Amino acid sequence: MKLFVVGARSPTGKAFAEILRKGGLPFFAPAEKHCTADNAATLAAMVKEFQPSQLVNLADFISGNHGALKRAELMAKRCRSINAELPGVLAEICHDANLPLLHLSTSYVFNGAKRLAYSEDDDPAPGGVYGESSLAGERRVSELAEHVVLRPGWLFGPHKCGLIKSWIRGVKRYQGEIEVWRRRLSPTSTEDLAAAIFAICQQVDCQASVWGTYHYVGLTPAWEKEFAMLAIEYAASHDEQIYQLLGQVQLNEKPPRAPEIFNSTLSGKKLFDSFGIKARNWQKQLRQTVRDLYDPTKRAAA
Repeated sequence: MKLFVVGARSPTGKAFAEILRKGGLPFFAPAEKHCTADNAATLAAMVKEFQPSQLVNLADFISGNHGALKRAELMAKRCRSINAELPGVLAEICHDANLPLLHLSTSYVFNGAKRLAYSEDDDPAPGGVYGESSLAGERRVSELAEHVVLRPGWLFGPHKCGLIKSWIRGVKRYQGEIEVWRRRLSPTSTEDLAAAIFAICQQVDCQASVWGTYHYVGLTPAWEKEFAMLAIEYAASHDEQIYQLLGQVQLNEKPPRAPEIFNSTLSGKKLFDSFGIKARNWQKQLRQTVRDLYDPTKRAAA
């Protein structure tokens, strides 16, 4: 297995690259400045020179910043360039080079109105620039015969923990009272997602005919309020000020405003049935992510 990885500096990309390094597997991750929709010729030349067996696209407009969902409305051109046009360019390169393409998408291709978890059979209906551009990217990739589109749950991890840090700061600043969205999530660790992507690539490398769209999520869904409270409780084990405030923590829910959605939960059954990849318990990874925030040797990475 020899991989060409676009978006290796994204939160999931960093975790994926670490798996490849530890496994001693050959991969090439071009610098971000080269991974643009208007740089097709250079990307194609890099692919031709490296001769990979697969291409993996982990580039995303939101990347490490949860707040970028709203910013996409103000930077629509850039969002579409990364989420829609770049996947199309990569699909064309893969077609010409006869390569399989794994493309990471998002749950925001749905509008969040459904009460149950979304399956791959549900019709996408995005309600914002980010979701619309992501769906356009999916469709471009789906034109390639050998492709896997993977939609993950709500991501967090060592390189995607800004919201978790803001909750911890808010509890201390406002004496235990903070606001959270009233929304339903499928919390998913970027570390676990990277492991799932690696498992998919391994099966693709073994000539498995597994093309199509799949979902990967953490084991159980949660309300944002539940996730935030658990993060604060984990923080209390490392932070005396948080510990003293635990008894008066109050999380006030506010209704989600577009482009945020009420329900972004996904079903991962199809992925398990096709690949045997099991959902993992996200609480363990959340505990580790919070622990790392208080580890001086890891703060810079977060």
